[in-house]
Formats: sequence, C-alpha cells, structure tokens
Amino acid sequence: MRVHRLIDANANRAREALRAMEDTARFVLDDAGLCARLKDLRHGLREAVGTVDRGLLVAWRDTPGDVGTAVTTPSEGERDGVRGVALAAAARLTEALRVIEEGLKALGADGAPIEALRYRGYDIERDLTLALGSGRGRQWTLCVLLSESLCRLPWERVAELAVEGGADCVQLREKGLGDPELLARARALREITRGRADVIVNDRPDIAVLSAADGVHLGQSDMSVADARRIVGFDLLVGVSTSRIDEARAAVRAGADYLGLGPMFASTTKPKERLAGPEYLREFLADPVTSARPHLAISGITPESVGELARLGCRGIAVSSVVCAAEHPDEVCRQIGEAMSLPHPTPHS
Repeated sequence: MRVHRLIDANANRAREALRAMEDTARFVLDDAGLCARLKDLRHGLREAVGTVDRGLLVAWRDTPGDVGTAVTTPSEGERDGVRGVALAAAARLTEALRVIEEGLKALGADGAPIEALRYRGYDIERDLTLALGSGRGRQWTLCVLLSESLCRLPWERVAELAVEGGADCVQLREKGLGDPELLARARALREITRGRADVIVNDRPDIAVLSAADGVHLGQSDMSVADARRIVGFDLLVGVSTSRIDEARAAVRAGADYLGLGPMFASTTKPKERLAGPEYLREFLADPVTSARPHLAISGITPESVGELARLGCRGIAVSSVVCAAEHPDEVCRQIGEAMSLPHPTPHS
C-alpha cells in the first residue's frame, strides 16, 4: 500500500508545479493560450489520479514520517527570479508525472492517461521555457548600428570611438557582405569591443554564434525567435524589431530578450512609410506585458531629440548614421549618453 503514498506525494508535487507554471503564464506572460493549456492539464491530472481511491491516498500520507523532508540541496533554496521558479516547476512536473504513471502500473491500473499528460507536459515546458527567454536580457543605454557604407572614418575606428564615447552595444548591420566577409567582420568587431561593449549581429544567428557575439537581432520578416533559439540557444540574446504594440507583445511571448521600438522619427538611413513615433514608446512602457522588457528606441534619433524620448521613460536607444557619419563619433555618443542620463520631469499623463 506504500505505492499509494508514492502516488499521493507526486500528485501533490505535480499540482503545485502546474499552479506555479499557470500563474507564470497568467501574471508574468499574460498569455491566455498557455494559461488555458496548463489549466486543462491540471484538470486532466485530477481526473487521472481520481481513478485511485482518494481515501487510500490520503490515509497513507505521512508528512512527519517522510525522511525526504530533511534531505535538501543548496540549489533548492535558490531561484533566478520568476523564470527560475517556473523552470524548476516545469522540471518537477514531468518527473512527478512519470512517477505517478509507474505507480499506477504497479497497482495494476491504467497508466496511459498520465503518460499522455506527461507528453503534453513536455510540450508546455518547451513553450513556457522559450517564452521566458534567456533570462539574460540587458538594458543598454546606447547601441550603435554599424554599417561601413555610412562611416566617414574607417569602420574599425568608428567602432572604437563609439565605445570610447559610451556606447555599451554595437550592432553589426552589413546586409551586402558575403558570409566569409561578414563572419570576419563580426569577429573583428568582437575583438574591438571585448570587455567594453556587447556585440549584436543583425539577421544572422549562425554568424552570431561563430563570431562569439552576444546576440542576434531579428526583423519582422526574419526567422522566428523559436527558430533562432535552435541555433543560438540561451547562450545568446535574441532581439526583435517592432513598430506596434501587438508585435511587441508577440515578441515578448515568443521569448525575445529585448525589443527594438520604432521608427521614432524620420530617417534617411532606412526610410519608413509609417512612423510609430514616441507615442508607441509611451504605449510600450505602459503595457503590462511589454513594459519590463529591455528596449531600444530607434530611427532618426539625434542628441537633440533624445530628451523627448528620455522624458517618456525611454531606457535605451539605437542610432546609426548620426554616429557612423560623424567626424567625431565619440563626441556624439557622449552627447547622447549625457542627454539620456539627465534628470527629466515626469511626463503628464
């Protein structure tokens, strides 16, 4: 009859794990679809375990006599934020379901329903894990998008001066280079910035991995975040460009580590038919799904226009030609950094 004790303990463990995962989907990701799947799995668990006499399960429960309550490891008391809580719960879920399945078999009962729940649990664990991203998203203050065609000085010198001027991220944007040249450029940029600024490669997760960059940035027409993760895993950051709040919410739920927001203002570097404008930044920062995610406002930003964005609460910006085409890229970066760091009055609602 101790099998009943084993089933009871793991049913409790699985329910607790599902609740932690469901609340993460509900309150952290605001993902109704994922929340509904977890709730359905929780109800399925209750039905499957309900085939065993609950009186026997409860009667054999013996928490004071459980020798396992005194066995702990240091990692049990450590969680890396909400993401760590959810991932630990997901791991407990599938482990507990397997034990329940085997316990039912030991009783001569049908373990197939629990097996089916376990397979669904694997899929949900995958989706929840991907949606939570790498957990390493960084809020840069100034990212310089580097394109040689825009540079007045040699591109290497522009990168050096930008970092010296305070840029904490440099994104390599070279759509016209062949793969060997692009990889060599990314590796060279990595060496220039090493220990001083992060390197992001535009569009190409494979080049980002091979060059030991810090991340890859994707546009709306590029591969999905999920597909990029198959190449970069969680070792590298994945960013996504967005121009509307629905795109931003979708990117967050897909697990993007940071978001590009724009276009803020008109730009000659990459003209757009429609400007998202500062109002989109305001909407992004007010949205419960997107507001906490690292972001970079982009397009047409100059030292003179930074203040408007900073007053709205902008925490990071990305610039291109205003730095690349400058005679003194370091000075432009310093001006932008100073404008971002100045105290700004709270905007009127």
